[in-house]
Amino acid sequence: MYALKTVLLTTMLFGFSLPKATGQQVTSLDWELGYNRDAASEVLNWIPAVVPGAVQLDIARAEKYDTWYYAENWKDYLWMEDAFFTYRASFDRPALKTGERVYFYAGGIDYIFDILLNDESIFHQEGMFTPVKLDLTDRLKSLNEIRIVIHPVPKSRKLPADRSQANQSVKPAVSYGWDWHPRLVPSGIWDECGLITEPAGAIASFDLSYKLSNNLDLADISFRAGGKKICGCRYSWTLQDDTDQVILEKEGVCRNDSIIFNAVLKDPVLWWPHDQGKPALYTSRLRTTDNEGRQIRLHESKVGFRRVRLVMNSQADPDGFPKSRRLPPIQVEINGRRIFCKGTNWVNPEVFPGIITAVRYEELIDRALEANFNMFRIWGGGIVNKESFYDLCDRKGMLVWQEFPLACNNYPDEPHYLEILKQESSSIISRLKKHPCLTLWCGGNELFNSWGGMTDQSLALRLLNSQCLELDPGTPFIPTSPIEGMGHGHYVFRDFDSGEEVFARMNRSRFTAYTEFGMPAPASVAILKTIIPPDELWPPAPGGSWESHHAYKAWVGNTWLNQDMIEDYFGKSATLEELVAHGQLIQGEGYKYIFEEARRQKPYCSMVLNWCYNEPWPTAANNSLVSWPNIPKPGFYQVSKACRPVLASARLQKFTWMPGEKFVTELWMLNDSQQEVKTGKVTASLVTGSLKVFLGTWQYNNLRANANLKGQEFTIDIPDWPAGEFKLLLEAEGKPEWNSEYTLMISQ
Repeated sequence: MYALKTVLLTTMLFGFSLPKATGQQVTSLDWELGYNRDAASEVLNWIPAVVPGAVQLDIARAEKYDTWYYAENWKDYLWMEDAFFTYRASFDRPALKTGERVYFYAGGIDYIFDILLNDESIFHQEGMFTPVKLDLTDRLKSLNEIRIVIHPVPKSRKLPADRSQANQSVKPAVSYGWDWHPRLVPSGIWDECGLITEPAGAIASFDLSYKLSNNLDLADISFRAGGKKICGCRYSWTLQDDTDQVILEKEGVCRNDSIIFNAVLKDPVLWWPHDQGKPALYTSRLRTTDNEGRQIRLHESKVGFRRVRLVMNSQADPDGFPKSRRLPPIQVEINGRRIFCKGTNWVNPEVFPGIITAVRYEELIDRALEANFNMFRIWGGGIVNKESFYDLCDRKGMLVWQEFPLACNNYPDEPHYLEILKQESSSIISRLKKHPCLTLWCGGNELFNSWGGMTDQSLALRLLNSQCLELDPGTPFIPTSPIEGMGHGHYVFRDFDSGEEVFARMNRSRFTAYTEFGMPAPASVAILKTIIPPDELWPPAPGGSWESHHAYKAWVGNTWLNQDMIEDYFGKSATLEELVAHGQLIQGEGYKYIFEEARRQKPYCSMVLNWCYNEPWPTAANNSLVSWPNIPKPGFYQVSKACRPVLASARLQKFTWMPGEKFVTELWMLNDSQQEVKTGKVTASLVTGSLKVFLGTWQYNNLRANANLKGQEFTIDIPDWPAGEFKLLLEAEGKPEWNSEYTLMISQ
């Protein structure tokens, strides 16, 4: 044993290629779309195309298909999975200055495609997350035509027509059909696309990395950039704070077509998630100029200085042997501070990724902030989001758990698949690792479960781990969710077989993190009227539009509507409005209890993320908190209350009570804030209508910052009240914003 004095360094790498420079104009083209049923037949029926977008939407627009999300219209689009689609656009050769080059750029094309220029094949790619940038200059004529041929949707087998068909591609599996997503598999140009003109001396790539000292007071910055024909050009680099004050600057001459320098930033203002501090961002600007001082290009990016680690949860490191399979670390530590992660599972906000905009992202992120969330888990069945999503999370202080596009399949140890996975993961990591919001990488969703069948020896997961270690060693990696100690499920208010309610289930649960759990509810009546034809609307029934929109036969039992369970609690519904109101009440009370009980289990538990936040189309019933496109269910507001930084909370036993039955509740104060509360008082009461029964008052002391406090237990016989709803009220003296209420039932 040697006694060594060491200094802990945290490394963040911001290396990525530059398909286009900051602010660089992509000249859009006027695209047309045609299709043919097989590769040998001629492309017919050229129609206008919207780029970015999806081939399905272009065809629907031109051929006047009915709205895809109404009734069962989505089935009319299924034939498009097996067709070839061709985009074409014509353009004149641009007028170029000396040394300038013309490139074709596409941020994302889905999924297997060929690119032809003037009938000459110039490029082939499989993969939708790797940008394309092709130098066309020496191939251009006066008038040119570019074509992109999209191959049919990749399928490992013809049948069954389900998510298992995606098990040999890096295309997101969700669109092959899920218990909340229709089988609609998008194709086409889904991100920015067009022509780019670049001068001689363009920067092609750069890496901005830093090492934070163990006490976080020094950032040792390394800058590496490379390009073509930049040798001899001058560069100047500045780092500016949020007031545009220059904090650091460097200048020099490019040598050997590269730029290399180091800098030290003292006392960096750290980036924090929004509920822990300020998400501070600096601006990095690199200017290159020619020998006469004329600017060639400006590259601008945001930098957030922070250290993120996954550490062992408190009380989760058992004594004894073996040590090789102890509970893995899942406690998030930001800048040396352990935080409790409250959040949700993010899914595609649209079935067709090409129509997702920055405005749409921001609306949903702002809604999540309203819910007091601080983390998104980007679920592995869906897409890796567009760049604007991560920019917004950086700016607004939202943590991002990022999964690779693998979910619920056994992905093979097969050379071609692994080659494409390496290409796609490299592009994903290189693009996202610069974002301070990025908290951890995850191989994918439910890969170790029986329906996944993978293990930590599966080559795909070993590859992803090695890719993350090589390209982004400062960000933690886990192979899948769940791993040992973490919980997925349950997804209903009451178990179908045992009858156990969410209250009892959560009270006996013990997980280091609850990273998926659901609580279904029907959509609002207003939404249902926009997706279910009038003759099917009432009463709901299996088959037809209700089933297509996931009210029946979506998962197990009568999910996701659960009409029988709702009516078992509340009696037969006389109207759709009554059924919806009761279903939404159950969702809100169930979700609220899970979030609060998970918080009560801190510090052993460090994370609670529900399934799911949003949805890509209007479902009739689902576990989402927010209906498409961004309409909160009542349960959203209950979860928002459960995630307040400080609140009075009650541990309960069940939902339905009988008159005369002994009612027991245990009071808690929950505190995820950095503020200490020295003393306070909470009063508990039962209320129905104008009747109120006082349970008692708890005088608490020393509610520490970022800690919970277990309080007094109260017991009372349920009064002889009529059947129906009653409430448990918790009132914090002088702090009404900490009050809580719980809706329960009396059954005669």
